[in-house]
Amino acid sequence: MEIISFQNISKRFKLPHEKKNTLKEYLFFAAKGKSYEELWALRQIDFSVKKGEFISFIGSNGSGKSTLLKLISKVYLPTAGKIRVNGTIAPFLELGVGFQYDLSVKDNIYLYGATFGLSRDKINVIFDAIVDFARLGRYIDQKVKNLSTGMEVRLAFSIAAHADADILLVDEVLAVGDQIFQQKCFDLFARFKKEGKTIVFVSHDLGIVEKFSDKVGWINNGCLEVLGQPEKVIRTYANQKI
Repeated sequence: MEIISFQNISKRFKLPHEKKNTLKEYLFFAAKGKSYEELWALRQIDFSVKKGEFISFIGSNGSGKSTLLKLISKVYLPTAGKIRVNGTIAPFLELGVGFQYDLSVKDNIYLYGATFGLSRDKINVIFDAIVDFARLGRYIDQKVKNLSTGMEVRLAFSIAAHADADILLVDEVLAVGDQIFQQKCFDLFARFKKEGKTIVFVSHDLGIVEKFSDKVGWINNGCLEVLGQPEKVIRTYANQKI
């Protein structure tokens, strides 16, 4: 059963050339007509993901990997093509989006959890598991703005991971985590695979990608160069970087 399908997907951004700081400048440039540069972040992407698959995307910075995840989560809409997603999504894409930094860790668990559609009663059930996974029991009454970046990552990812969604989108969550947190993530990935959940993962850590992925896609300058068996795709990608 296909849970995600990309059919000829392209995504274009318009980057303005002029920065308009005053009303006079705005009117001047409006009279001249629009002046912007087109950036095609993704071009004619086709792939599908089956229920229960762990699929990873690799590529250099700016290649379009994060844009792809944001299209799946509907943060962005495609410029062309059609996307089908058959299931609920828990995205972990950008650190801090949805947090209220002047509120406590406890309050933010309820607020951030609500962005995944979790009711207060549901969060009450999983609250201790979220705190335990994030290792933030001592800081439950601290304001989020006082947390380190690593602690903030643990909190955000723990809430997303316990949302019980069909699809988990993960963008470089392990890059700023310590060894204990990374091992917890590995254990979680293994459990999710056994439970038949679908994971779409973006990372520069090719070792982790090869260990967990059922298939890997290499994105290069917005194009999907190859999608297939992890070892083969990673070898192809690594060879072109030499």
